[in-house]
Amino acid sequence: MPSDPVSVSAARRHVARTLAEWGLPDDSDFADTIRLIVSELATNAVQHTFGQSPTFTVDLRLERDEELYLGVTDSHPRWPQKLPAAVRQDNGRGMVIIRMLAKERGGRLQVTPTAEGGKTVWIALPWGVALQG
Repeated sequence: MPSDPVSVSAARRHVARTLAEWGLPDDSDFADTIRLIVSELATNAVQHTFGQSPTFTVDLRLERDEELYLGVTDSHPRWPQKLPAAVRQDNGRGMVIIRMLAKERGGRLQVTPTAEGGKTVWIALPWGVALQG
């Protein structure tokens, strides 16, 4: 997707459609959590690559009907910082929110390098819990 703010909502719609195809109700709390996570990750890919990543990709994988992997890849070499959100800061809270949501759902966050010098931010979440409620 182009690194443009309008792509954030397109990424969210893509993920919502895919999750619905996999049987996740659109009105579930888990679906809301995933939409928020993809919004934050896509926003980071657009805002924090400083024009050095003209596109980003969104990947979804469901492994053995047990674990959902959501990854957002960009070509910028800078990795997300593990800094606490400043109390009065208007931005910079995205990764804090993502980590918190993943932890609440029993998931984890991982950043992996790409062959091109960028990175993928992966969120892994238990899938069985998603379908139960």
